[in-house]
Amino acid sequence: MREELLAIIEKNSRIDLKELAVILGVEEIDVANELAALEAEGIICGYHTLIDWEKTSLEKVTALIEVRVTPKSVHGYDDVARRIYNYPEVNSVYLISGGYDLMVILEGKSLRAISSFVSEKLATLDTVLSTATHFILKKYKDHGTVLSVSPTDEREMITP
Repeated sequence: MREELLAIIEKNSRIDLKELAVILGVEEIDVANELAALEAEGIICGYHTLIDWEKTSLEKVTALIEVRVTPKSVHGYDDVARRIYNYPEVNSVYLISGGYDLMVILEGKSLRAISSFVSEKLATLDTVLSTATHFILKKYKDHGTVLSVSPTDEREMITP
């Protein structure tokens, strides 16, 4: 039941407990208890709402920053990541393979605000060797959800 429950709520965290119980074929109290256990174990870390900010009046810029670092100890990558994710502007930090070590995703009010963060806070960390910033210009799909659906042309083609 556990993995099936996680798969369902990963796609729709607002699903009603009664509906979950029916889908899983168990009692509602069992679902509630399992959710509480998953939260207590740290398997469920939070619940989020996916928002298409382009459809609002709020200006928001998202950037992906690749970061190359020199870890200083056995826990070097973890320590550097911790220093970075403690900044409130930082949305996500991932250890990655390839030419860079960390992928940092952050949001700001403008390109200038993000550039400022990278040059004044991120690049100045003593373990950071280099950064590469990529601004997200448009999101088409996020967390498995299509955000921008292009209108399809439903006209029939007429050939002579």
